[in-house]
Amino acid sequence: MEHTPAEGISWVAAGDEHFTGTVFFGPLSAALDRSLYALGVLFEPGARTDWHTHPDGQVLYITSGAGKVQTDDGETVRVSAGDVVFSPAGEKHWHGATETSHMMHLSLTTGGATEWLTQKVSDEDYRRG
Repeated sequence: MEHTPAEGISWVAAGDEHFTGTVFFGPLSAALDRSLYALGVLFEPGARTDWHTHPDGQVLYITSGAGKVQTDDGETVRVSAGDVVFSPAGEKHWHGATETSHMMHLSLTTGGATEWLTQKVSDEDYRRG
């Protein structure tokens, strides 16, 4: 068994290469073969990912705050603590906090790293969400 107390999780700034606003990562998976990517992600109000996909899909479990998840066809859901969102393999999407709330989620993926697209989420798409 391996136990990591909350204060032992190394939260790091995500940077702006694939994000807009302030975002922090807390790695939760110690799997050596990286078959499971488990990551805590904290978005400050207004922060969001860029457009991206996942090879095997992604499960998001919202742990606190309020956020938005949108697909490239315009489907948008508002999420809050306790909600679960599944994005199937290859689905182009983004997610982040609302304008007035932080949002923290647990991201679970398999099949490899996130496939970042060279497209930021426009302010218009963000507001529409």
